[in-house]
Amino acid sequence: ASQAPPSTTVSVPKAFLDQLETLSSVLNTGLKSLKEGSKKGESKELDGPISVERKVSDGPSKGVTAEEVKQVADTLPPAWAGNLKTILFTQQKIEARLKEMAAEISHDYRGKEILAVGLLTGCIMFQMNLLKYLTVPYKIDFIEVSSYGSGTTSSGNVKMKKDLSKDPNNQHILITEDLIDTGRTLKFISKYFTDKKCSSFKIACLLSKKARRVNDLKVDYCGFDCPDEFVVGYGMDFAGHYRCLPFVGVLKEEAFSGK
Repeated sequence: ASQAPPSTTVSVPKAFLDQLETLSSVLNTGLKSLKEGSKKGESKELDGPISVERKVSDGPSKGVTAEEVKQVADTLPPAWAGNLKTILFTQQKIEARLKEMAAEISHDYRGKEILAVGLLTGCIMFQMNLLKYLTVPYKIDFIEVSSYGSGTTSSGNVKMKKDLSKDPNNQHILITEDLIDTGRTLKFISKYFTDKKCSSFKIACLLSKKARRVNDLKVDYCGFDCPDEFVVGYGMDFAGHYRCLPFVGVLKEEAFSGK
């Protein structure tokens, strides 16, 4: 009697599945655009670039209850938990937005290699979790500049403390930054790399505080518009604390005002 072949289990790496998911998102966006154009009787060129919707998230996480904040606080050092006012962006919402940003970036850099330059030290979580979703090749490097002390506002006097280990000449530079407020630091960095004759220069940030901006800095990829609150977590700190929280939270005023 004939026998059915034995079943086979195939193990597929999660990173590969994540990349397929990102690619699927880009393709679905392009197909939707083609279908809408077809309904209107418009002619679409199939060999042209796929349009990827540019957007900034619709704001802070909704429906975060006091009980959920308390549950998160119970996992933190007591001294930190008591200083948190609320959770502004949950880990789940951040990860979902990073996948969307990675699709946009991968679309724009097709056929190119990125040199992703992180601003130490706040970039660490944002850069790592954004780059893992890219579908184009990249290298990473870091710079360190100083404009903050242990206080809550930028000094406005920007200095380069650590330069790139790689030559930026003819490189496609993508700056990854956790939070942009006044824009002074990024304006300094933009001029710095332009003077180094890089092939292109773009900025990606997790949070943008437009209410604090003092210049016309162009931000190419932004995760969320951030209200004018003192935020911590996901790379952002206050005097060295809170940096690796897996969410973005708001500090109580008394925690940083010294009152």
